[in-house]
Order: sequence, then structure tokens, then C-alpha cells
Amino acid sequence: DEEFNELCFEFGLELDEITSEKDIISKEKGEEKAKGASDTILYKIDVPANRYDLLCLEGLVRGLQVFKERINLPRYEKIIPAQGEGQRLIITEETVQVRPHAVAAVLRNITFTKERYDSFIDLQEKLHQNICRRRALVAIGTHDLDTISGPFTFTAKAPSEIKFKPLNQSQEYTASQIMDLYRTDSHLRHYLHLIEHKPLYPVIYDSNGVVLSMPPIINGDHTKISVNTRNVFIECTGTDITKAKIVLDIIVTMFSEYCEKPFSVEAAEVVYPNGKTHIYPELAYRKEKVKPELINKKIGISETPSSLAKLLTRMCLKSHVTGNGNNIEIEIPPTRADIIHACDIVEDAAIAYGYNNIQMTIPKTYTIANQLPLNKLTELLRLDLAAAGFTEVLTFALCSQEDIADKLGMDISATKAVRIANPKTAEFQVARTTLLPGLLKTIAANRKMPLPLKLFEISDIVVKDPNTDVGARNYRHFCAVYYNKSPGFEIIHGLLDRVMQLLEVPPNEENGYMIKAAEGSAFFPGRCAEIFAKGQSIGKLGVLHPDVITKFELTMPCSALEINIEPFV
Repeated sequence: DEEFNELCFEFGLELDEITSEKDIISKEKGEEKAKGASDTILYKIDVPANRYDLLCLEGLVRGLQVFKERINLPRYEKIIPAQGEGQRLIITEETVQVRPHAVAAVLRNITFTKERYDSFIDLQEKLHQNICRRRALVAIGTHDLDTISGPFTFTAKAPSEIKFKPLNQSQEYTASQIMDLYRTDSHLRHYLHLIEHKPLYPVIYDSNGVVLSMPPIINGDHTKISVNTRNVFIECTGTDITKAKIVLDIIVTMFSEYCEKPFSVEAAEVVYPNGKTHIYPELAYRKEKVKPELINKKIGISETPSSLAKLLTRMCLKSHVTGNGNNIEIEIPPTRADIIHACDIVEDAAIAYGYNNIQMTIPKTYTIANQLPLNKLTELLRLDLAAAGFTEVLTFALCSQEDIADKLGMDISATKAVRIANPKTAEFQVARTTLLPGLLKTIAANRKMPLPLKLFEISDIVVKDPNTDVGARNYRHFCAVYYNKSPGFEIIHGLLDRVMQLLEVPPNEENGYMIKAAEGSAFFPGRCAEIFAKGQSIGKLGVLHPDVITKFELTMPCSALEINIEPFV
């Protein structure tokens, strides 16, 4: 495990965690649900978003093998069938309004196993989420070529005219019924909006009128591939032709290694509405020239041109030195759509050289750094609050909706909380709008500790603010709680006075601070005060309401203070 972690790091990836299906389910849904799940060890690897060629096991292993110099980078070739024998995809002009572009290719005599098949489906799913922007830009369809006969037609029709049996369904539906069918499907409902309100839906037929797919929603059941499929017809339709070409290139380069003739792809011809034709996949190799000095200077190393060429070759960029060592000629393979500029080549050279091997040097620019005033004030306060006998805690910036609303006796709409669109767990649904729940949860987790518990935190809270460019704003808050057999309001009040003394704010109305009786949903009636300083309300202090205390599973009285410290910077 450690060696693999090391290898991933050297290759510019991160081994996120070593886990198993059972662990993942028990973390997210509890141990009850995890019973019977598999214990097989899984590696979670973080792949940079631009490296589409590492999104499946085949590509990752190939990349690592080339990096370790165990194999040479394979040469991908496209085989153009004899005139009239190849597959053709004809695009009609009706598609212009919905999804104007399509590309296609064929993987001949491929041998799938259960693992390879799963990886093939999984790669399509990952590409759909990543470069295809949730199928908005490109949708991939893979079909068993032996169940259909070309030429294929990519057209668009009214929903009522399209009728076929969708993947894994038992009967035929019209396109409108399919939309209704998948409205409740947890996976497919996210794609319906892409074509739902269009007058025509895109659809691909074979020469006998069999429906291959209705992109970007679902394939037909007739053409579904299985482990026994020998010939795969791949079509990518989309609104962005460049992305469609990249997606097709990635799929065929990754899985052509399982064809009878490894790394070969049978080309298909695409006929456009204007009669022009184009052969796909492009599988374009291109040459780039980069000066060795540039690479050395940008990374801060001094390698010979030949060793730089060797480093780049290990990163799947086949390179050799030309012109007396003045230039390095690099061949960019079709798998590396992320190489757009010389700086991408320099980056790969740096990864292969090893970030940890680059010597650290002091920059030649002379600058004087300065701490942000807000952070400086925070640091100074932390020291003195600790000296006042309070213990600092650091809690999560995200919490559940209950923590900041229900448990504090407020309505969620009144909190102006920033919500997370797709939270992974119930614990992290919103960004905190107050530091109090974090402190109370900390006390609940430390009930065994001797009383009194005196805790504080100085951190950011987040609230919605329509006037900022991002729609939300951070405020630096200071919160302290005192938890004991008696409420200890005087201790919290004393802490407020100490903080104001440190901030040199006198206790008076004109230019100092004062407290006024107030009501707060989280506080005991008649035991809550609002704090005013510099002419504005900066927070509240008081004894917490018994309901709040029980909701956080605490048993003793507790007083709290929370203020915004930004006005004092």
C-alpha cells in the first residue's frame, strides 16, 4: 500500500484512501446497512480533472507502466475498411436544433470479461460526469454491432413518433412515456431537462428502423452490449464537436487493447447534412517543439536535453532531441487532449522529475509580507482568551440544518444559511451561521471531562448576501460558552468585559460598548442581552434555554456569548 501511495504521488496523483465497499456504506448509512457488503480492498485515487486518459483501470495501468518504463507507449492505429464495407452514420438536418454533432467508431473482435465490461461502462459514466458536463455537451452510446445493420441515421423526431424498448425495460414506450417513466429514476432524471422542452427529440436508427438510442437519455434494449459482445459500435452525439472527438478518442484508445489486433480501431464514416463526409475517430498524433532551456527555467532545474526527453517519454509524451540539442520534439498522442500549450508539457516534465526532487531556493524578488489585520487581531485575542482560562476549539465550518435552526429554536429560512446542493452526509448540509452549535456539540462529546467546561472559538461564519459577487459573505465571530452546575452568567459577562478591555473599548454609550436586555430564541427568557459597540449591534450573551441544552444532549445549565469582531479591526 505504501509503495503504491508513493508511486501515485510520483505520477502526480493522490491515493485518497484505502477502503472497502463495506466501510463506505457503514460510514454513509450506518453499520446495519453495510451487512453483507464486500470486504474487497478498494483504492480511491484522485485523478486531475484534465486527465481523461486515467479515468479507467486500463488507462491508469498503462500510464503507470510507461512511467515505470516497463512498457513502451502503444501506437494507436485506425483501420479504414475497404470502400463500402465500413459503418456509416448519416446525420439529417433535423438534428441541428437539438444536438447537431455526432462521431462514431467500431471496436472489432473485442474480448470482454466481467471486469473489463464493468470498467467499460464505468469509464462512460465518468466521462459523462466530467468532460461531457453531465451529458449536456456529449452523450455516449455503445451498441452490439452484430444485433443491427448499418448505415445508421441520426435524426430528430416528435416525441410521439419515437417508440422503442429502453434499456433493461420489458416493453415498448413512446419518447413521451419514457420521459415520464424516468422522472422518478434517481440516476436518469438529472438528464431529462436536456431535451424535455425541445419540439423534436434526437434519435439514432439502423437501416431496419431499430432504435439504437435516444441521446442523451437512454439506449435501446435491442442493442445492449454484454460480456459476450464481440463487436461494439460507439456513437457520441453532442453540442460540442471538439469534446465529442475527445470522448470518442479516449474510449477507443482505452479499450482497443482488448481487440484481436490490440490498439487498433475500425473507423466509421460520418455523413453531414450538406453531403460532406468525415472519418472518425481522428486519433490524431501531433508534434510540438519545446526548448530545453524553457523547461529547465520554468521548473528551476538543470537537466540535459536528452534526460528531459526521457522524462517526457515516461509521461506518455514520446520525445527526442533535435537540432544539436536546441529543441525537444514531442509527439502528443490522441489520449492527451489536455496538452494545449507548452506549459502543459513543462508541467509533465516537472511531475516526472519529481516535485520533491526540485531544489528549494529563495525567490530573487524582495517582498515584505504582512499579516492580514483581521487575522492579527484574531491571533492576539486567542492568546488572551486562553490566558483567561478558556480552551480553544476548532469545529467544522459545515453543519446540519437542525444544528443552526431547529435546535436553536429558529426557522431555517430566518438564518440566511448557505445550503450545499448535494450534501454527502446529513452532518454537512449548510455552512454555519453561528459558532454556538459547534461548541455545544464539543461539550456533548466531552461530557466525561471534569466541570466546569470553558470553551471558545474564533472562526468564520457564512451568510447569504445578495450584494456580493458570490452571493455570500464571511464574518469573523468569537463565541464562548461556560458549562457547569450553575449557569455562570457572570463568568461570561466578565469575559465580555475582558475582551472589550483588550480591544480598548470603554463601557459607555457614546463611543464604547453597552448591553441591553433582549430576547433570543436560543436564550432563557429574561436572561439574554444584546451587545452594542461602535453604534451597532455586534452579538448577544445570556443563559441558554433548557430546550436548546436538551436538544444538544446536555444536562447542565450553560451560558454563552457570541460577537462579531470585524468592527474592531
